[in-house]
Amino acid sequence: MPLVAAGFPPAPVAWPRRLAAFGLALLFATVWGTLVQTQFNLAAVTGLGVELPLATRALTTAQDLAGFGPVYAGIVLAGWLPAFAVAAWLSARRPAWRTALYALAATAGLVAAVRMVDAVAPMPVLIYATRTWVGLGCMAIGSGLGGALFAAWSRQRR
Repeated sequence: MPLVAAGFPPAPVAWPRRLAAFGLALLFATVWGTLVQTQFNLAAVTGLGVELPLATRALTTAQDLAGFGPVYAGIVLAGWLPAFAVAAWLSARRPAWRTALYALAATAGLVAAVRMVDAVAPMPVLIYATRTWVGLGCMAIGSGLGGALFAAWSRQRR
């Protein structure tokens, strides 16, 4: 008979596993958001009548992953830390809502972080894709999925 069935609570998730889940979810959200902003930028350049061959698009994407990716990871992290603290507190009270809470927290945290960065950036927006709600929404979807992945990967095993 498993201990949980015998009335014992499930073992807590080990911190290394939680940190790995957080790191992988952050990586997912960062890559997603970086790819989205790159494609929005390339679409804007193409809209000006510039022809971009596939090799240029691929090189630009790789350069953005290496150059913009770490900056964007910092923005995501700044939004996630307070948002995930709230999600952890709420999910302790409503365990059934855990995945939805982390997904919502990651989405809201990213939007708040991007808007805060925009408020202090010398240009109108730091990330071109976030000029419109569509672009910001596309980036926020990746963040929300990252939050859901964190919730799934860090779930207590029974």
